[in-house]
Amino acid sequence: MAPFPWAEAMRFGLGVLKLSPKAFWAMTPLELARAHEGVFGQRGAALGRAGLEALMAQFPDREARDG
Repeated sequence: MAPFPWAEAMRFGLGVLKLSPKAFWAMTPLELARAHEGVFGQRGAALGRAGLEALMAQFPDREARDG
């Protein structure tokens, strides 16, 4: 097993994300990995028509109430 890449993690957290040292060291490696995914991709596929319709059915817009 390879050692954890601390140098790369620190460059990303402190340099790219501009975290303070306190904030960086408070993060878990998993949190840092998820932040990396958010910045550099590896996101899920875009929501398709069927997915949008399912969300709209699950969370319908509320009617505006007349005051």
